[in-house]
Amino acid sequence: MNQTTVINKLNDLGYQGLKNAYLRQMEDTNYHQLSFEERIYGLLDAQDIFLQNKRIATNIKASKIKDKQAAIENIDYNSSRNIDRQAFQSLISMDFIRNHQNIIITGKTGTGKSFTAQALANRALLDGFKVYYVRVPTLLEEIKISRADGTYTNLLKRYSRFQLLILDDFGVSQISTDDVTNLFEIIEDRTEINSTIITSQLPVSQWYDYLNNDTVADAMLDRVVHSSHRVEIKGESMRKLKSKINPN
Repeated sequence: MNQTTVINKLNDLGYQGLKNAYLRQMEDTNYHQLSFEERIYGLLDAQDIFLQNKRIATNIKASKIKDKQAAIENIDYNSSRNIDRQAFQSLISMDFIRNHQNIIITGKTGTGKSFTAQALANRALLDGFKVYYVRVPTLLEEIKISRADGTYTNLLKRYSRFQLLILDDFGVSQISTDDVTNLFEIIEDRTEINSTIITSQLPVSQWYDYLNNDTVADAMLDRVVHSSHRVEIKGESMRKLKSKINPN
């Protein structure tokens, strides 16, 4: 049996990672000094890494994250922004996802709420978690359409399967009684199963009045607010600061 036969079989099986490693072994004479078991393990490990990277690439594409360049390394910990570096480092470990916990990120317009949420989301994707990003107004409109065309149950199932859901821009527009109920059902379906990051211009202290539905507000705040990690970003708009640095 020659190398071509082996390569053709690997192509037939779709073992791209293993094939690439096999070709490297054929080209590098140092591999011949390894034992059979070591060479086999190297091939299998290469295939495993290939599949992991393929899953990550698929998850990144499906995540709908707008800022795929957002990175936790670029988080600004300037004291004026009120981000506790030590507390935030604990979030970077992604244990909050493993423990099915939530994060609430609040702050004024332009302070970097969405960037921070998406930076965490991008790290979660690289760590192999399934992530999805959606603005709350978009989600509420999607729910209305799904109720009208009879696909609401499928929509709930789809949102419940993401290990991390980013709900961006909570509180930017008026919300109806039906909207409050619909949003609660999304959150309720994920409680203690998966994690959610919510960003909002509204301070948490104003959420109860904003929801304007005592029963649902009590239930939602109990499931989200009281058991969440809180990041309250302060300071001037990052967009304004950048425009001052680069006026042109």
